[in-house]
Amino acid sequence: MKFDLQTLLDKLYLWLLTSGVRIALIIVATLILLKVATLVTTKLRSVIGKKESDAEFEKRSGTLSGVVHWILRVAILAVATFMLLGEFGVNLGPVLAAAGVVGLAVGFGAQNLVQDFISGFFLLLEDQVRVGDVVQIGDKGGLVEKVTLRMVILRDFSGTVHFIRNGKIDVVSNMTKDYSHYVFDIGIAYRENVDDVIKVLKSIDEEIRRDSEFKNDILEPLEVAGLDSFGNSAVVIKARVKTKPIQQWRIGREYNRRIKLKFDELNIEIPFPHQTIYFGKDKAGQSPALNVEMEKAA
Repeated sequence: MKFDLQTLLDKLYLWLLTSGVRIALIIVATLILLKVATLVTTKLRSVIGKKESDAEFEKRSGTLSGVVHWILRVAILAVATFMLLGEFGVNLGPVLAAAGVVGLAVGFGAQNLVQDFISGFFLLLEDQVRVGDVVQIGDKGGLVEKVTLRMVILRDFSGTVHFIRNGKIDVVSNMTKDYSHYVFDIGIAYRENVDDVIKVLKSIDEEIRRDSEFKNDILEPLEVAGLDSFGNSAVVIKARVKTKPIQQWRIGREYNRRIKLKFDELNIEIPFPHQTIYFGKDKAGQSPALNVEMEKAA
């Protein structure tokens, strides 16, 4: 028994001096490479951000750096795993062959996953969605919190998080790419002078663009398209303002607030829905009598 134990200890000592050292080196190298991958992607993003101060470019570089970092981690861990298996005496030939067969079988059974990855690749390549954008995908909309090769994660205004598979995405409506517009449909009474109201709107626009709190987020003066439609109780003036991405709602609310205050000050009517009852006239030009009965409440 003593001889067998000594032999076992000698073999263990020999293994530690050969394979054991290599395994330790592989683990240490893997940890170092993972740290380097993190540092490289972070540094690359900061260097690109300094060269390109455009916020849209920064959003795209941030999204791509996150995906590249994930790919590097997966590649490093996969290589390290195969090297460790080899050091433990596992024959990698049959393992790779079995992995190929299993991968083929999984590929047939996981077509949706493959579709997600392919769609996610083109989603990033074509710069359709970036982290920080506000998008509408199908019936879900919100702020993009994360983009991977498999899915897009949105958080809507109420705080609900939506996980959307890339393979299910047919149409992406990006409301904050490069710049944004806030569109106004301003209803006024039929008795109001449309040209005078347009002048009032432009004066409000000049006032807001002089305000230090809002002027830096407004890219162009208010664009008034003109009288857009005739409603049941109002005529509608359509206008829009061009803003920096994701600022359109804040700017639009301020316009709406000031429009309401100015219209109240100038006695410009913003009508509520109502109907005019017309009883018609006969050939003699007489209208039928309107009988009104009033009952006293009990």
